Amino acid sequence: MGIEARAPSDLAGFDPSRPDAEAQLSALVLAVLLVDRSGHVAQANQAAEALLQCGAARLAGKALTDMIEQRDPRVEARLADPDAALVAREIAIGLGGLSVTVDMTVSPVASHPGWRVVTLCEAPEHEIGSDDGIAALAAPSILAHEIKNPLAAIRGAGQLVARKLPIKDKQLGRMVVDEADRIARLVDRMQQLGSASRDEVSPCNPHLAIRSAIATVETARRGGKPIEEEFDPSLPPALANRHTLEQVLINLLTNALDAVAKLPDGRVAIRTRFVSGRALSAMRFGRAVKLPLEIAVIDNGPGIAGDMGDRIFEPFVSSKPSGQGLGLALVRKLVRDMDGSVSYERDERRGLTQFSVRLPLAKSG
Repeated sequence: MGIEARAPSDLAGFDPSRPDAEAQLSALVLAVLLVDRSGHVAQANQAAEALLQCGAARLAGKALTDMIEQRDPRVEARLADPDAALVAREIAIGLGGLSVTVDMTVSPVASHPGWRVVTLCEAPEHEIGSDDGIAALAAPSILAHEIKNPLAAIRGAGQLVARKLPIKDKQLGRMVVDEADRIARLVDRMQQLGSASRDEVSPCNPHLAIRSAIATVETARRGGKPIEEEFDPSLPPALANRHTLEQVLINLLTNALDAVAKLPDGRVAIRTRFVSGRALSAMRFGRAVKLPLEIAVIDNGPGIAGDMGDRIFEPFVSSKPSGQGLGLALVRKLVRDMDGSVSYERDERRGLTQFSVRLPLAKSG
């Protein structure tokens, strides 16, 4: 028995009020570019304008390879072939001098040889990626109280022994107490990282959270160049938890100050801006989350060595000799809990390191 082929309109029923192809393209959260036979952009949707920070009229006629600096020779080779299809996940490209991680697809248009449809989906994460590393911490955090109980006994014994030791040996007792405290702090951070609980979010003035974080960090370091503020005064409220946001910013600011501590001209700045149209490149609980509010912590330190930048948000990965590798992993979790994203970018040309926290907008009314 044969099956009769029917047009889509015959299958679904024609509805003159349904969105046309142009409306569907505009609605996509993926950046979509139509590229002609010569490799130039012929059309771009709104998400592409937001990602590339350029209007569709200005994008038209630009060479794709001029706008997107390829960091992977395999991708570059595929783009050079107008008839080649491509699906690439988490590749680094250059946009406006900054490195951005994206998922990319290239689809040749069969009816028009040489024409291609390119999609770009911003994935600054390692943040949006797998939670396997954090999930792996859940089991150890369940045992945290079992670790803390004997640890408290060890600490108490260290204090008792220190009192009875000769003056020249008291340092050994203090060392036992200090190391017990250090392990307790590490366990606390592992518990927090493995926790499934989320703090409630509400409309939050990001500048109040930023200034509170700056005050905490400045008090702790006592001296040095002040942290520079580059605020957008018109920034609307974010949908966030203020205390959680402060904790995130304290961590990022502390790391930035550590990075420039030995530089005679070390600078740390924190910048806010509204990026219209930016959206998270993944679905959260079945919905796309727009993240137009950006808080960036920028320093002119040496950056993260080697290829460690690709793994810097993973647990137990640290660029510091004595680092535990939990600080940025915790930052990632806390930002995710607020439906936000965090990314690392290094601009070698300008010698700047930037950590960007992007947050959703609080609903008005």
